[in-house]
Amino acid sequence: MSDVDEIPSAHTIDLLRWCDGPPPILHLNLNNYLHSFEFSVDHSSWRASVHQYQKGKTRYAHYQQTDYLLAESGWHCSFCIRTITDFVFKMKAYSHTDRVRFSHFLDPKRIQNVICNGDDLYDMLPEEHTFKDIIAKIGPISHSYSAVHLPSYLLKNTDEYRYLLPGNCIREAG
Repeated sequence: MSDVDEIPSAHTIDLLRWCDGPPPILHLNLNNYLHSFEFSVDHSSWRASVHQYQKGKTRYAHYQQTDYLLAESGWHCSFCIRTITDFVFKMKAYSHTDRVRFSHFLDPKRIQNVICNGDDLYDMLPEEHTFKDIIAKIGPISHSYSAVHLPSYLLKNTDEYRYLLPGNCIREAG
């Protein structure tokens, strides 16, 4: 179970298929990216989970349900969107609308600049649970121009997904 932007790797899926007796619930440790695979935020995403289905008991949940965590399981790519129009749509959507505190946040030129810099679209502090973690994440996200450990499907279909690859921050208007 995961959000659409939380992507388990093919080797993770294969491992789980081949494994005898995995835990009934297992969280997937995903590498966090912002806007594209150029901006690696951290390696601490754990909300995606795998469940052995039990009729009447298995329910979608996006919170910690177990201490079992499978390392290096895939990718979480927040706001990895193709067009500026889609960025505006998502920013105004129900779960994000309260973050749009100023109308200039929706300006296409500003959004494009934010994407290329790896900045937060809402000018917010990092979403962390301790002051220590917030302070550690304040400031720009470093750029990575490496394609190592990126989804193989992305690398095999670069013409279609070029906007997600490092060094290709310019988005279509929409």
